[in-house]
Amino acid sequence: MDILRFATAGSVDDGKSTLIGRLLYDSKAIFEDQLAAVERTSRDRGEEVTNLALLTDGLRAEREQGITIDVAYRYFATPRRKFIIADTPGHIQYTRNMVTGASTADLAVVLVDARNGLTEQSRRHAFLTTLLRVPNLVVAVNKMDLVGYESAVFEQIRSEFSAFATRLEVSDLTFIPISALHGDNVVERSANMPWYDGPSLLHHLEHVHIASDRNLIDVRFPVQYVIRPHASTDADLHDYRGYAGQVAGGVLKPGDEVLHLPSGFSTRIQRIVGPGGASVSEAFSPMSVTLLLDDDVDISRGDMICRPNNRPSCAQDIEAMVCWMASDRALSPRSRLVVKHTSRTVKAIVTDLHYRIDVNTLHRDESATSLGLNEIGRVRLRLTQPVFADPYARNRITGGLILIDEATNATVGAAMITEAR
Repeated sequence: MDILRFATAGSVDDGKSTLIGRLLYDSKAIFEDQLAAVERTSRDRGEEVTNLALLTDGLRAEREQGITIDVAYRYFATPRRKFIIADTPGHIQYTRNMVTGASTADLAVVLVDARNGLTEQSRRHAFLTTLLRVPNLVVAVNKMDLVGYESAVFEQIRSEFSAFATRLEVSDLTFIPISALHGDNVVERSANMPWYDGPSLLHHLEHVHIASDRNLIDVRFPVQYVIRPHASTDADLHDYRGYAGQVAGGVLKPGDEVLHLPSGFSTRIQRIVGPGGASVSEAFSPMSVTLLLDDDVDISRGDMICRPNNRPSCAQDIEAMVCWMASDRALSPRSRLVVKHTSRTVKAIVTDLHYRIDVNTLHRDESATSLGLNEIGRVRLRLTQPVFADPYARNRITGGLILIDEATNATVGAAMITEAR
């Protein structure tokens, strides 16, 4: 059974947490004591109906203010698929939290309040999901019950959003009219909207095709750890040398010819060992495996295994879109950072800030001299050592960077590589 990771996004009070609560409730994915606690809290607050948003808004400040601050992860499953949900904040000051939640998502659900139509925040969240290369986008027009389930309202929002989406790189776009509060078109098709002939949200989540969204062409295997069981008395393990890591792209099979970077030495895969210790016939993203090679190659953490005729760029100069996440310092030219790329960590300096982007209007401010908290812009980085990278548009793992403060070791930014050389 495969796993679908999806994130919710939208303006404040568009109903993201309520929608997730409805999904969990109607799919019977919550325990009785959880439901009883939510019902009790709802009664104590004087609410007439059970507030399903409380299933995800776990922080006290979130419950008091009725907003989502941090990313809340929830898990549930149906007979067809397992799901990991990231409930991300809608406030502009929590852009960094949304980037964190959506960075690994296969699909994003952007909620739009049917009463308000397309807002600046709706556009901002759509831009961020496409910047993060989330391959599938669902626009859920929520609170249809408050506009009398009118098809004209839904069609107007669909038309406006479709026009805006032409400025973005959206590969798969779906529109679904829903009422998270009453459950219309969330798990079951709604009788209140006979004019809508599409699937319910859960049906779409169960059937959306995600296997082709992963890069199965470019073999990329960043080495995380070298396994040498020295203490074992087993004769079979005497010469064992395995290279453990997570497959970042492509398909690996025993007998395949592979190339090691940075040495450029080529060899063949002797065996692939899965997490349980048993051999597997092939490995692909996002599997974590151990590779055994025919030849003794000097391989260590941070190195890359790929195909001889399909290599990533060996780059020290990086062009990237950066989401800045630090509140106590700004990002500006000459800033010094530590960069973590796959399993490789190097030092870097910002050589240029090309522009800061207004995520509401998509305007590029080329006069900007720094990036503050939650701001996004394009920068050039110079690394002290090369990394083996691809453009983020081609591979989200080998195209992504984490920026770290070298003094505090705190994560201060996330970057999506646009060009590596």
